[in-house]
Amino acid sequence: MKRGELYRVASPSARDPKKFRVFVILSRQVLIDSRFSTVVCAPIYSTHDGLSTQVLVGVNEGLRHDSSIHCDELVSLPKSFLTNFVGSLSPQKIEELNSALSIALDIRD
Repeated sequence: MKRGELYRVASPSARDPKKFRVFVILSRQVLIDSRFSTVVCAPIYSTHDGLSTQVLVGVNEGLRHDSSIHCDELVSLPKSFLTNFVGSLSPQKIEELNSALSIALDIRD
């Protein structure tokens, strides 16, 4: 399990109408490798609103169609939920993700 990997999760929350949702892992690697049972993730939706906090992804990342990572909707998920591997982000996409996260969390250089 690594930062930038995508996993399909069954019924991630009662509020989500989908039976499955794909999430990308955001936590730093040291936390992922630790004894802690959860990691921070961002959901992936098939909609894209053009926000600076959304990162376009698609078939190159293992998805069936164009989608986007929504960095304004971060969640903590148990590692045990992340078993259905979908794909990984390229280094360029991880840079885009980092930029979107810094905007979403209002972190300035």
